[in-house]
Amino acid sequence: MPDYDKEGLVSAWSFDGAGGARRIGWEDILSGPPSGGGFDWINLQQLEHRHGHNWLADGSGIDPSILESLAAAETRPRCALFDNGAFLNLRGINLMPYSLPDEMHSIRFWVEPHRIVSVRRRALSAVGDFEDAIHRGRAPRTPGEFVADLSMRLVDRMDTVITALAEQADELEEQVLSATLSNLSPKVSEVRRVAIILRRYIAPQREALNHFSLEDAEWLSPRDRNRLREAADRVTRFAEELDSVRDRAAVIYDQMVERRAEQMNRSMLVLAAVTVIFAPLTLITGFMGMNVEGIPGAQDPNGFWAVTFFAGMLGVGLVAWLRMVRWL
Repeated sequence: MPDYDKEGLVSAWSFDGAGGARRIGWEDILSGPPSGGGFDWINLQQLEHRHGHNWLADGSGIDPSILESLAAAETRPRCALFDNGAFLNLRGINLMPYSLPDEMHSIRFWVEPHRIVSVRRRALSAVGDFEDAIHRGRAPRTPGEFVADLSMRLVDRMDTVITALAEQADELEEQVLSATLSNLSPKVSEVRRVAIILRRYIAPQREALNHFSLEDAEWLSPRDRNRLREAADRVTRFAEELDSVRDRAAVIYDQMVERRAEQMNRSMLVLAAVTVIFAPLTLITGFMGMNVEGIPGAQDPNGFWAVTFFAGMLGVGLVAWLRMVRWL
């Protein structure tokens, strides 16, 4: 069963600004955000087909242009700053069961001084862990700390997958000279494909986090800005690591091509040597096998053995000559 109601509400929290938090429902949401130093977080599921009234479009009070960004089908990570808040679109790697390592799902935030509205398309394990931390009493005190904490959790998931991808590239480099090429080629292609897909979304996320850290708001403390910059720096390192994995995969593929060409050249060399050895023998035996009169030794009982001995010595001589010229 889905983990959201008919309005798409996944979960909602009210933070008191002092490290405490409690779950809230629609009654608290409709009464408006808290006053003072607290703020609310409303986490929504993007529904494909909405009918009639829904809170996000009709009751949230969010500008229609921002609502369009929150509900966009596919967007790259980005940040847009407004007078009354900030829009932030981030992507995270999902470590939930049955999810692929190259699946990066987006979560969009509209951040105001006393309210955060997030919209997801699919569940993210980082958001689930974030809510578990809130349950354990580790709640953010400001919207800036909220975004910084969740951004770091998204980055931590990237670290796990990218480290595993780099280790897989290390193993392929060790196997390229010994493994069967038919078994190695799909693995190299998969590593390169995953690296390209992850790089496509991770690189813009750095700019989004850096841009958000420049927000001139009281709820974004210097500590929150530093953590956002730290997350952006880690994303930069991940992008460089993915570039390295992609380049290493290309080098491995080139080594495979060279190894395959070397095997082909060796096979062609052996085939050419066999042709050089057996072509004269085939010519001689073809002449001696003609069914016409006048063939030398046709009446001699030792003629067959003489031809066989001559052909054998010729073959040995050709092999010795090929070895001398280093064909074999």
